[in-house]
Amino acid sequence: MHTVLDRRRFLGVTLAAGAFGPEACHPSAIASHGAAVAPASDEWSLIRDLFPLARDRIHMTGLLLASHPAPVREAIERHRGGLDEDPVTYLEENGGRLELETRIAAARYVGGDPDEIALTDSTTMGLALLYTALDLRAGDEILTTEHDHYSTKTSLENAAARTGATVKRIALYARSESASEEEIVGAVSAAMTLRTRVVALTWVHSGTGVRLPVAHIAAAVARANAGRDEKDRALLCVDGVHGFGSTENAVSELGCDFFVAGCHKWIFGPRGTGLVWGRASAWPAVRPTIPPFDMVPGKIPGRDRGGPPVLARRITPGGFHSFEHRWALAEAFRLHERIGRARVASRIHALNRQLKEGLARMPNLKVYTPSADALSAGLVCFDVAGLSPDAVVAKLGQKRIIASQTPYEKSYARLTPGLLNSPQEIDVALRAVRELT
Repeated sequence: MHTVLDRRRFLGVTLAAGAFGPEACHPSAIASHGAAVAPASDEWSLIRDLFPLARDRIHMTGLLLASHPAPVREAIERHRGGLDEDPVTYLEENGGRLELETRIAAARYVGGDPDEIALTDSTTMGLALLYTALDLRAGDEILTTEHDHYSTKTSLENAAARTGATVKRIALYARSESASEEEIVGAVSAAMTLRTRVVALTWVHSGTGVRLPVAHIAAAVARANAGRDEKDRALLCVDGVHGFGSTENAVSELGCDFFVAGCHKWIFGPRGTGLVWGRASAWPAVRPTIPPFDMVPGKIPGRDRGGPPVLARRITPGGFHSFEHRWALAEAFRLHERIGRARVASRIHALNRQLKEGLARMPNLKVYTPSADALSAGLVCFDVAGLSPDAVVAKLGQKRIIASQTPYEKSYARLTPGLLNSPQEIDVALRAVRELT
């Protein structure tokens, strides 16, 4: 009975969006606001209670599509109700304010300015808007890797076809499980030439779980840019979706020029939301593609401050969107702030470390994700001798453990422990995998 009461009070505190600071999800902070203190071992189950995920299975596919937490669900329903009752009035009276609030919440989380944020519907949309709109010339070189997602690969090919630039793909490591920072940074440095105008990378590879040392790569790109004219600098662009919400790094501290991510995975944002963050000095290199509605004079208020149009907002696609989802995105960022970025990352690292160490002790099984926290995040890829990845996923599914397989030519089974999992669930998953070996 005491635990139920604690949870109800905890939920009441957490649902008061923005009412408390970033540490408000810690039990001691809850107590200071008049709620009973939850046992430290139970604090994560209190956060888990915000999500309606089915309790009769273990969910280890949070990298694909998130369940909406209670603050996000409530915001979606609030905006949906307003739009259903009087769509035009609700949009005209609230649209500009809510759009700005969403940008402000996103900017607080990435560590940038709201004017540096373009809002999108997904990682794929953001990558396409960025890469196909870069101001490239014939003879320019786009440097990317063999490890990137189809969306990056295709968007870069489209950019090359439009501009006459060339795409060069390299391997960053010989073996994912033993990849090192020196090997990765060295590969990028060695591949850059005077013609390199774009370095397009993925922060956490969904096919192996390798997490790139982006800040060190950014330093290498900066060294290569030293002495170049502004028009000849190489831009470092990152697909960051699987590090966004799962690691301790603020985006603006990575050193990249552009960062693209969907928000409906590790961030727990509404389905169909995403963003592109870019340094203010880098945005002039991108040409608008889809006309943005919030730039129409005299319509929706923005933040032009009497100066020229804000470039990031020119990249945000206009048209009518699923506004109730976009405007509820702010609640997802606020929830992460209340829990605390460092605590989220520490929890995810601990669960993934437990999983990797358990898998590494099993016979007839190979782990492809690096063991070091610095080179991994929330994804663990492996295979079991004698079983195809889809067979591993199917057999785990029969035991009510929801896994996935990597959607690449070389496919592996994949488990992705996240904030909503527990050490006990990791133990259950390990026992299930051990039975397969």
